[in-house]
Amino acid sequence: EVQLVESGGGWVQAGGSLRLSCAASGFTFDRVAIGWFRQAPGKEREEVGCIINSHGGTYYEDFVKGRFTISSDNAKNTAYLRMESLKPEDTAVYICAAGSCGMGRHGYNYWGQGTQVTVSS
Repeated sequence: EVQLVESGGGWVQAGGSLRLSCAASGFTFDRVAIGWFRQAPGKEREEVGCIINSHGGTYYEDFVKGRFTISSDNAKNTAYLRMESLKPEDTAVYICAAGSCGMGRHGYNYWGQGTQVTVSS
């Protein structure tokens, strides 16, 4: 059974940092990409970025470049999203997904349940 479980969310003040984890099981981790998405109340789910686990290549959306870093540990079947200089507009449920980078939401076959991140001003 494929599972993706996010953790590490919480409340943080603007300017602070958080690191989210995405623990994966049920598939060969280093053969897929892990994407991070977020969804704020009343808004569409949007991609934050992704990592190709076979070689560690990453992609980021412009609105997080320089603030967010995606990494993964193939030995632990876990991907990470390090978020720095957080802003109130970063408040959302953050969700990881397994599949292929570069095709937006349609590139991912498996999704986690998400973890809430709240940034206060």
